[in-house]
Amino acid sequence: MPMDRTLPVFITRWMRQPLWLAAVLMLCANGCSQQMGRDIATQFSNGKPDEFFQTSVDRMATLSMRDNLQSLYLLMSKLYLRNPNQWRQSGYPDAVTAARQIRQAIELRQPLPALGDRRDLAALSYSLSPEFRGDRVGAFIYAIGSMLVTAHGGRTEFYITDSINPQFVSNAARNIEKATWLLSQRQDANGSLLLFSNEISEAGSNLSFAVEFGKIVARLDLLTQMQDERYRRIGLNYAQSLLLMNFLPVQ
Repeated sequence: MPMDRTLPVFITRWMRQPLWLAAVLMLCANGCSQQMGRDIATQFSNGKPDEFFQTSVDRMATLSMRDNLQSLYLLMSKLYLRNPNQWRQSGYPDAVTAARQIRQAIELRQPLPALGDRRDLAALSYSLSPEFRGDRVGAFIYAIGSMLVTAHGGRTEFYITDSINPQFVSNAARNIEKATWLLSQRQDANGSLLLFSNEISEAGSNLSFAVEFGKIVARLDLLTQMQDERYRRIGLNYAQSLLLMNFLPVQ
């Protein structure tokens, strides 16, 4: 049956004109490319100049560190709410001031007076020991924060020239898992928990501490895998060049 009898005349005539179809496709492609161009321009305008010196893995490591520290500070606020007697031992007028000082000590890699010269694992062990006297919440959060920074090579932002040891990052994740368990188990001489965190009782359950610590561990494990893959690809690319007898680029 002829096409003109089943479709409107103007449609059949239009379909017989390949130039019209090509023009429409070009307009669509042009519109898409313009949209992509606007999206790219928006991304550039929202970015920071130093991002040009970061690979995708560097950027991910920077964002992961930022989010992990934010999770840690959220946990500090929650611990102060559940243990209000702790910030009173810090010497600061309120929990907000105490939290701000702990945050500054972590990010500027300053010592915490209550811990003496202890940092990282030494500070973590001491903060969860019955012998510690002082703001245990601040000491505990500071210890984990300083451990995270140390595991990432002493930096919180990462660029092309920086390197991260994936084993140290993985070790930090395992240490946080152990610290989370110790936080829920350690008791004083009277049998009371050193710090109240998660709670499961007839009145209700509060597992938000475990959830937030789990987020930190998950980010660390993902970064570990990314770093392992990064170095594995470097090795594979070199092996492939040897197998194919290709010369390696020099510029």
